Amino acid sequence: MGKLKIINTKLEGLHVIEPIVHEDNRGAFFRVFCEDELNELFKENNIKQVNHSITSKKGTVRGMHFQYHPDCEVKFVKCIKGKVLDVVVDLRKGSDTFLEHFSVELSSENRRMIYIPKGFAHGFQTLDDESELLYFHSSIYTPSNEGGLNIKDPLLNIKWPLDTIELSKRDEEHAFLTSDFKGIQI
Repeated sequence: MGKLKIINTKLEGLHVIEPIVHEDNRGAFFRVFCEDELNELFKENNIKQVNHSITSKKGTVRGMHFQYHPDCEVKFVKCIKGKVLDVVVDLRKGSDTFLEHFSVELSSENRRMIYIPKGFAHGFQTLDDESELLYFHSSIYTPSNEGGLNIKDPLLNIKWPLDTIELSKRDEEHAFLTSDFKGIQI
């Protein structure tokens, strides 16, 4: 019972995960994580931290966050309430898709998850009020090694579906990228 469908994206190493849902008159059952099914993705990246994000207002953006080496992390993200547009940007030094982004709608209804490899920035915009995400991380949060991208950076050209109504002061103050930025080492 269970099973997870792993879907490749245009960015190497980035995957959308869809659970196979079993429903009957009692409700539904589905797998969120299985070491056997995801061992290729997590073979060297055990989960070390789990965070729960609650965002009150539709239109809020959180992100775009990442950690520098040696604290680069794999993230596995699931929306457990509401709906978000989840966005990732490839920051891997030397990557063929450097600075390209990918977005996917995650919701409690579609039950999708996203596997984000090391070297990507991550953020999301809430598409419903009271949206909640669970994040599984392969590294402990290290504030001294944290980085961020400005969500309005023209170099990234991210099209947010809604007007941004809430953004933290820290996220708002991230500088725009320059041609000097060559990526992060993973």
